[in-house]
Amino acid sequence: MSVPITKKGYDRLKEELARLKKVDRPKVIADIAEARSHGDLSENAEYDAAKQRQGFIEGRIAELESKLADAQVIKPEQLSIEKVVFGTTVHLIRVDTGEEKKYELVGTEEADLSQGRISVQSPIGRFLIGHRVGDIVNVVTPSGSIEYEIVKIAVGE
Repeated sequence: MSVPITKKGYDRLKEELARLKKVDRPKVIADIAEARSHGDLSENAEYDAAKQRQGFIEGRIAELESKLADAQVIKPEQLSIEKVVFGTTVHLIRVDTGEEKKYELVGTEEADLSQGRISVQSPIGRFLIGHRVGDIVNVVTPSGSIEYEIVKIAVGE
C-alpha cells in the first residue's frame, strides 16, 4: 500500500535513516564493545543501556526502511489548486471569530501542528479534502463543531 508523502518529508526520512546507519549504529556497537571490556555483563548498566539503545536504533531503521519503501512522493508543484488535496496549503477563517488559520496537508509522518502541517488523516484534514475556495466546512472536534471558510488554496507555501 503506497503512502503519500511530500518530497521534503521523504528527504527528512532518508536523512534520518542515513544518520542511524552511518553514525548511530556504529557508535552503539562501539559502546557495546567498550561495555563488554569492563567484565561481568550481568551487573553492567552501561552494557544494558547500550543494548537497549541498539534495539531502538535497529527498530527505527526497520520502520524507516518500510515507510520509505511504501512512500509515494507527491510533488506539490504538479497539483491542481482548484480544491483541497494532499500537499496543498489551505487558508481558513473561522466563521464565528474571524480567526485566521493556515494548514499544509501532509502525511502522518510529516504532521507537526506547531509548524502548521496537519495530517490528511486528522479530523480537520479529512473535513477539508475535496473542498474549494468559498466553501464553508463544518469541522467536528471532540470539543464541538467549528465552521471554517476556505479563503485560499495554495501550493508550496
